Amino acid sequence: MPFGISQAAASKTLRTVALIEASKGRLVLLVGFGLLSLAHHDAQRIAEQWVAHSHLNPGSRYPRIFLDLAGQITSPRIPLIAAGVGIYVLVRFVEAYGLWYYKKWAQWVSAVSGGIYIPFELLELREHVTWLGLTALTLNLLVVVLMLYFALHGKGMAK
Repeated sequence: MPFGISQAAASKTLRTVALIEASKGRLVLLVGFGLLSLAHHDAQRIAEQWVAHSHLNPGSRYPRIFLDLAGQITSPRIPLIAAGVGIYVLVRFVEAYGLWYYKKWAQWVSAVSGGIYIPFELLELREHVTWLGLTALTLNLLVVVLMLYFALHGKGMAK
């Protein structure tokens, strides 16, 4: 096993990543349904009230993304946003299923999908370094390296 990792530890690692991926899919699905439920309301106003009530800085990155999406909820782009959310959620759930059952293809999907974010995380850190950004990059790199190793050398891990 890689880096002295036992079979049991490798199994726990794969299942932990599977739970994280399923959680990401579930979170995006809930946010997507929440935004969609605001389609016939003043989504921008409601989103601004929620951000203010939560004591979040509306100029910060994630609240700004949320507010921008809320502002577009009444636009003709709703089907496109819904399709994007649906594809993202489907990929996360399929990936989580495959990792839970130790499928080699899911290890590849996890490595590639995690690797896609690395250039964006590096660009973000280039603009301003934060602990959150450094932590996200470090964890993402760790997952990508482990998934690649398991996919290439995971004896008995992939069925």
